[in-house]
Amino acid sequence: MRRGAVGGTAVLSGSVLATFAERADAATPSDNDLAYLRLLVAAELLSADFQAKALMSRRLSGRSKAVFRKMAADEKAHYARLAQLMTAAGQPPATSADIDFSYPKGSFASQSSVLKLAARIEALVLGAYLGAVENVETAELRLPIGQIAANEAQHVGALAALHGGTAIGRAFPTSLQIDAASAALDRFES
Repeated sequence: MRRGAVGGTAVLSGSVLATFAERADAATPSDNDLAYLRLLVAAELLSADFQAKALMSRRLSGRSKAVFRKMAADEKAHYARLAQLMTAAGQPPATSADIDFSYPKGSFASQSSVLKLAARIEALVLGAYLGAVENVETAELRLPIGQIAANEAQHVGALAALHGGTAIGRAFPTSLQIDAASAALDRFES
């Protein structure tokens, strides 16, 4: 009986280890998923950079300033989660020191110009997240990416309301595939 128990434990231990190994392999992001994570990190860095410059421009007042502060805090949390996911996958995430952003002339000339460009950037970021939700293969990435997409949709709505539009946008926002999102982000790099 003792031999059977010891042998059974060995078989059980072996099958448990094999199950853990399969789960570890299943959770390892594919190259495609890592490309999406890199893209989303860049999108968060763009959002954070723009919001910091907008707040420093002193063109925002009242509710607009409060919304930008909240969005900036959200972007910081989004970046931290994405950086954590990349680090867990053995990839170093880009940082603000890695990318220089530039904006069209007059972007910070008035509250209206800041809000207009902010809405464009947030729509781009939301589209990138929706494209990632649509295309990531690793199941463990879908929930955090979806959660961030939901928050980015809130940003889009808040900005629309600040700029005189409706806070509730389209029933099905546009999803951007990785190439389109990357090309749109490239327009903001120096």
